[in-house]
Amino acid sequence: MAYVDGFVIPLPKENLEAYLDMSRQCGAIWKEYGAREFRECIGDDIPPGKVTSFPLSVDLREGEVVVFSWIVYGSRAERDAINDKAMNDPRMAHFMDQKNLPFDGKRMIYGGFEMLIDL
Repeated sequence: MAYVDGFVIPLPKENLEAYLDMSRQCGAIWKEYGAREFRECIGDDIPPGKVTSFPLSVDLREGEVVVFSWIVYGSRAERDAINDKAMNDPRMAHFMDQKNLPFDGKRMIYGGFEMLIDL
């Protein structure tokens, strides 16, 4: 069954174009190494919540929007191999430095998920 890496990111609206540029570059690298899907979605209908919510999860601040992203792989083993290649690709070096990211990486939420249902 497929494997998915998921991300929730607080993105300053003013950095949207820089984020999209970074994402296109990174997505091309992940796809080159075998990722099946590379998706980026921007929040459009995200209630703030009082106990839990996407905005609370990333400490969303004034002028920011939530980005929800995922990468799909064939399996966990495939994901691990692809991530190893992508993260060590010299084209990624610029994005490995926190100061070059168009968002606050410390507030990003991410994790790997084993897919249970795929309809």
